[in-house]
Amino acid sequence: MNNEVAFGIEEFSPETNLSRYLQNIRNFPILSPDEEYLLATEYIKTRDAKISYKLVTSHLRLVVKVVSKFKGYGLPVSEMIAEGNMGLLYAVDKFDPEKGFRFSTYALWWIRASVQKYVLNSWSLVKIGTTSAQKKLFFNLRKMKNRLNLIDDRELSHDVIKNIATSLDVSVQDVTDMNMRLKSHDGSLNVLVDSSSDNGSELMDFIADNKPNQEEIYCRSEIMQQRKKALNKAFECLNPREKDILFKRRLCEKSVTLDDLSKFYAISKERVRQIELNSIRKIRNNIMQ
Repeated sequence: MNNEVAFGIEEFSPETNLSRYLQNIRNFPILSPDEEYLLATEYIKTRDAKISYKLVTSHLRLVVKVVSKFKGYGLPVSEMIAEGNMGLLYAVDKFDPEKGFRFSTYALWWIRASVQKYVLNSWSLVKIGTTSAQKKLFFNLRKMKNRLNLIDDRELSHDVIKNIATSLDVSVQDVTDMNMRLKSHDGSLNVLVDSSSDNGSELMDFIADNKPNQEEIYCRSEIMQQRKKALNKAFECLNPREKDILFKRRLCEKSVTLDDLSKFYAISKERVRQIELNSIRKIRNNIMQ
C-alpha cells in the first residue's frame, strides 16, 4: 500500500469532521471507464502516487455507500469509513485493468472485507465469527430478521430458526447461538449488583473460582510424591534387562519396537513381550504389598 497516498487523503479523514468529509468527497470527479483504465494501466507501470490518488479519491463515495449498510451495528461511522478507505488503498495496489472489470467492482470486495473485519473485531470483546459460516451468519441474520419484521429481541420460533439455517446453509444451533450473541452486549464484571448500597457487591464477587485451593494443591503434591517414591522402590524388584525393556517399551517418548529389542538381546519378539508384561506384573504386586 502506498504510504504517500495514505498521507495525501488524511486531509479528508472522516475522523475530524464527518459531515465536512461527506461534503468534500463530492468534489472529486467520477472517472469514465476509459480514464479509469488509462490511470490503472499507468499506475502499474510507474506506481506514481498522484495516479493512485486520483483512483482512490474518485471512489471515496463507494466506501460511504458500503459503510451505510453496516450502520445497524452501532459502531462509529467515521471509523468504519476509515477502515473502508484502507481497503480501497489495498485494492488500488492489486487492481489489474486487463482482466476486464471496472475498478469499483474489484474494490468493492476489499472495502467490504475491511469494514466487516472492523465490525467483527469491534462489536464484541469476545471473539465471534471465526469461521466463514459464522461470519456469513453474523452479517445476514440481522437482515433476515428485518425482512421477517422480527425487529425486537423476542425469542425466535423453531420454524423461523430452521428456515434461517436452511437459507444460510448453517446449523440450527449456530443460528440459535448467534441470535443470543446479537441480543446481548458485553458488560463489566465490576457492575454493582446493589447500586443502592455503598458497599454493594460487584458481579465479579458471584463468579465461582473452580481452581484448587492451597490445601488441595498441597495434598495433590504429597500424593504425587508418595506415588513417585513407591514406583521408584517397585522398580528395584526388576533386574537390569527387565528395567531396560520396560523403560524402552512403556516409558520412552518414542517406544522401541519388539523387533529391535529382540535383535538387541538376541531373543524372540514373543520373549520380549513376556518380559515386558512380567515386569509390569512385578511392579504392580510390589506396590500393592
